[in-house]
Amino acid sequence: MKTIIATFIFLLVFAGVNFRASAQADEIAQLVLNIEKLTQLKSILSDLKKGYTIVSNGYGKIKNISEGNFKMHELFLDGLLAVSPEVRKYQRIPDIINYQMRLVKEYKAAIKRFKSAKAFSTTEILYMEKIYERLFKQSIDNLEELTTIVTAGKLRMSDDERIKAIDRIYVDMEDKLSFLRDFNNNTSMLALQRNKELHDIEGIKKLSGLKR
Repeated sequence: MKTIIATFIFLLVFAGVNFRASAQADEIAQLVLNIEKLTQLKSILSDLKKGYTIVSNGYGKIKNISEGNFKMHELFLDGLLAVSPEVRKYQRIPDIINYQMRLVKEYKAAIKRFKSAKAFSTTEILYMEKIYERLFKQSIDNLEELTTIVTAGKLRMSDDERIKAIDRIYVDMEDKLSFLRDFNNNTSMLALQRNKELHDIEGIKKLSGLKR
């Protein structure tokens, strides 16, 4: 009986030892597995960090380049808003202003002369005034455009573009003054012709009266 009990106790102890050994082996295996997973996780995190660093650096470079280009572009555009001394001193600028002053002076003198000539009807005088008014308004538009072109901060234009625009206004103003002078000359000739006809009619009337 004692032998059976001893054998049973031995078996229990042996089983307990085996159980503990098996449990420890499982724990060790799980620990190894966890270490492997942790190593893999660290590797993944390291790769992610490298990838983020590359992307971040790349974005930073692109951002810096784009901002640099924008600043260069902005400086270029701001330069176009400025007016160089060469443009401001361009001779045709005062010529345009002088043309406009001549246009106003000559049309005012002309309309005054035509009104006093008594060779034209009220309707004809009104027609002349409309022509002069339109020329005057267009000449003011030319001056306003010229002012915009030569004023810093108004238009983004290169010096060549400003010069070409000034030349265009110059030619336009010159054409207006040329038209005004042709119109005034033709109207003056018509006034002389009509005055001559009126004079001849008055002469005929006087001669007819003498004969009577």
